[in-house]
Amino acid sequence: MKPARERIVDIIKILRREYPRARTSLRHKSVFELLISTILAAQCTDERVNKITPSLFGKFRGPAGFARAKQSDLEKSIYSAGFYKNKARNIIAASKKIEKEFNGRVPDTMEGLTSLAGVARKTANIVLSAYFHKAEGIAVDTHVKRLSRRLGLTRQENPNRIEKDLMSIVPRRDWLDFNYILVNHGRRICVARKPLCPVCVIKHLCTSAKYL
Repeated sequence: MKPARERIVDIIKILRREYPRARTSLRHKSVFELLISTILAAQCTDERVNKITPSLFGKFRGPAGFARAKQSDLEKSIYSAGFYKNKARNIIAASKKIEKEFNGRVPDTMEGLTSLAGVARKTANIVLSAYFHKAEGIAVDTHVKRLSRRLGLTRQENPNRIEKDLMSIVPRRDWLDFNYILVNHGRRICVARKPLCPVCVIKHLCTSAKYL
């Protein structure tokens, strides 16, 4: 098997062809809604978040509305997303900071986004790539972590270290979409428990296919 650096271009080319419309599945109408949805999606499915957000964004409107929210009220609205107490606390704190320090606008830099409560590099990368079309890194979620290790692109466990490994081999022009194509493949084919290796379009480029 060739080194990861030599396989990555073919992996991306094939997956782009397989998933030509790969984008975040979180429904949103603004960058702020995307930010809140991404915070809620931590250790929760996008499908579940999409069931929560229509009523959530109708009840609390924009950073100002969330900044004024009572934590107990917000907790009730996001309960089914899990870790609702921490998420509610972080969302309110992040909204207050956006209002106070960023003039009510979601920051468009890694530094600005990660200064917000509840926003680590994964969340920031999704907002930057999906809304601002800025490639400052690669979002590493559970799918990207699983596939990157199975494909032999990294041996790391820590998301930040995985991201560093990926950034060293994935061409920067592909950073914007790399998360989305891996997530799509992870949901459809390279699932956690029983990956569908026989029908995988990149099995010939995978270091784990013959062992799974």
